[in-house]
Amino acid sequence: METKTVSIPGISCGHCRKTIEAELADVAGVKHVAVDVAAKTAHIEWEKPADWTGIASVLEEIGYPAEVAPGAAVESDAKH
Repeated sequence: METKTVSIPGISCGHCRKTIEAELADVAGVKHVAVDVAAKTAHIEWEKPADWTGIASVLEEIGYPAEVAPGAAVESDAKH
């Protein structure tokens, strides 16, 4: 399972939250999405076949592009 918390500056209301959560829930492999309207962030958990590039593309397509801090890494709980 991989996770990422990202900034989404375009979030401004409950409708934004519902839209983001519903659209990402339709992405194969996305397991959990929690949007915090006040903080303008989304915490996303996924596993294959989903990947961050595809998730970011969906956010862009629906008008809520994510901003990731430079050098921020996807967290993974995969065991090596």
